[in-house]
Amino acid sequence: MELAGKVALVTGASRGIGRAIAVALAKKGVKVAINYARDEGGARETERLCREAGAEAMVVKADVRSREEVKAMVEKVVDRFGGIDILVNNAGILGRALTPMEVTDEDWDAVLGVNLKGAFIVTQEVLRYMKKGKIVNIASIAGKDGGTVGPHYAASKGGLIALTFNLARHLAPNILVNAVAPGPVDTGLISPEIKEKLRKLSLTGEIAKPEDIAHAVIFLLENDHVTGEVVDVNGGRLMD
Repeated sequence: MELAGKVALVTGASRGIGRAIAVALAKKGVKVAINYARDEGGARETERLCREAGAEAMVVKADVRSREEVKAMVEKVVDRFGGIDILVNNAGILGRALTPMEVTDEDWDAVLGVNLKGAFIVTQEVLRYMKKGKIVNIASIAGKDGGTVGPHYAASKGGLIALTFNLARHLAPNILVNAVAPGPVDTGLISPEIKEKLRKLSLTGEIAKPEDIAHAVIFLLENDHVTGEVVDVNGGRLMD
């Protein structure tokens, strides 16, 4: 896909991986809709960076768990830009680090609600307008190896990977659907001690930067012969 002039909606783009993806798209000449749920200031900063890169950008608020809010968000993007060619389902939460017996119904519903149900709701609403395009879901290494946060997070990301496969089968050839599964990413929230431990688990001796994930997303969007794939970006921590 030639990205210049296309329209993208990136969920959870007020900081971290979402921001890096939005800015990378802007640098490719994509018009970017920046979704946020709570951090409007962060979303405005992402908007500023996108415009600084020379692209049109807009900020749209919506809790991805709310069908009504998502529907309104998508309609605003379509009204402003005329359609949606690219969807990046990035919005996600870690939740509390818990063992299986510690996970409460509230923990489960909160994490699955954003990471899996939210991604599905946004996808459904975007598909009402997208007839040809690309979807990239931001999964996690935890969706493959169980991770360390807990069963709620692992299930949400494993489910997102399965959803990616299902959508790829049903939407091809007009809409290609893939996922990126990062290992640990340095979003500025990891303590130096944890960062050092994570570095030792990586064959590259480093943990990923948000821009490394954005680079993988751009590859999937530009390549027109990849669908139903999960691109691992984990420094060799998991090989399959």
